[in-house]
Amino acid sequence: MELRTLRYFLAVAQAKTISAAAEALHVTQPTLSRQMQELEEELGKTLFLRGKRSITLTEEGTFFRKRAQEVVSLLEKTTAELRAPDELLSGDIHIGGGETDAIRLIARAARRMRQDHPHVTFHIFSGNAEDVMEKIDRDLVDFGLFIEPVDLSGYKF
Repeated sequence: MELRTLRYFLAVAQAKTISAAAEALHVTQPTLSRQMQELEEELGKTLFLRGKRSITLTEEGTFFRKRAQEVVSLLEKTTAELRAPDELLSGDIHIGGGETDAIRLIARAARRMRQDHPHVTFHIFSGNAEDVMEKIDRDLVDFGLFIEPVDLSGYKF
């Protein structure tokens, strides 16, 4: 499976029509339609329910969209880190946590840091402990903030 195919799939899932996604991607509708059919054949799953005017994701399609977004995000993060100049403090910091007052403190600290280091970008993910742990395990967030009780035995804290 190619990265291009994942990006195509995500565009179709977002646009909810093959023709709108094809236009946004600057490819022809038959080409994109064929790519999606080949993806479904490769996976052995139906990802889309095709209607007359729009498409919706199946349960498998929704699961695949989540994983495709993770793959694309991780690749973009890795590429940005490798392309960053060595002498310049830059990059992306991904933080996961629940919606608590502590997140406000982190957001304020991030804002102050951006004043001194404008090439650093912060991404804050809000979710429950299980969601944050999953993102840490998949290397999609750099660190997480938890409210106890949480089993942190597998993490450095």
